[in-house]
Amino acid sequence: MDNTSYISLSLATALQRKLDVTANNMANASTAGFKGERVVFSSYMHRDDSAATGKTSFLVDRGSYLDEQQGAVTLTGNPLDMALKGDGWFSYETPQGQRTYGRDGHFATDAQGALVTMSGARVLDVGGNPIALPPDAMNDLSISRSGTISSLSNGVIAQIGVFTIPDLQAYERLGNGMLVEPDREGIRPPVPDGATEVVQGAIEGSNIQPVVEMTQMMTIQKAYERAVQLMNGEDELRRDMLRRIGRPSG
Repeated sequence: MDNTSYISLSLATALQRKLDVTANNMANASTAGFKGERVVFSSYMHRDDSAATGKTSFLVDRGSYLDEQQGAVTLTGNPLDMALKGDGWFSYETPQGQRTYGRDGHFATDAQGALVTMSGARVLDVGGNPIALPPDAMNDLSISRSGTISSLSNGVIAQIGVFTIPDLQAYERLGNGMLVEPDREGIRPPVPDGATEVVQGAIEGSNIQPVVEMTQMMTIQKAYERAVQLMNGEDELRRDMLRRIGRPSG
């Protein structure tokens, strides 16, 4: 395989990765609190004395990052729903006991009165403990902008945990819009966030714009097809050359 084929292959591989990420963004366009993922590519210059410029450029996948842009806040009227305005993150505990972070504030209560997400993860307070609501609290439940949950009959019940994540871009996606701390050294732990505002009776939507993502997906598919056609063209030229070389003289 010559350098032309390697260049086309690097482009096709990068575009496939970008297509997968874009498709996942599209699939979560209606997921509450979902943050889009963006991929980063760069060119790698390889010394090539056979090339006219003495160098050959390859496309390299440098990874991805989380798009932290705020999603639209929509009022629901559900007293348990909470939207975040700011950079903070809710904290959850999955049914498997794993601590995760996300922006999905579409909450409910389970049979034991625990505050949970629609996927069954328990919502944690500022101290990292599951939040449980008394049975009679739903009649006059109030949630302040600081996240303090209270009712007239029970007083202050809990303060929902809202955290700043210093090394957010290092966190790994778990599904359902949740992020989990990576298992490696040097990651700074989340800390309580006092600047982010909690809005009761509302949820934050995904920050994905379906029309933009769909347009981008079409562009990626066309570029991928061109890269594959270039590789196929190189293969056909190589086969034709071998046929000519193997043809008997005279």
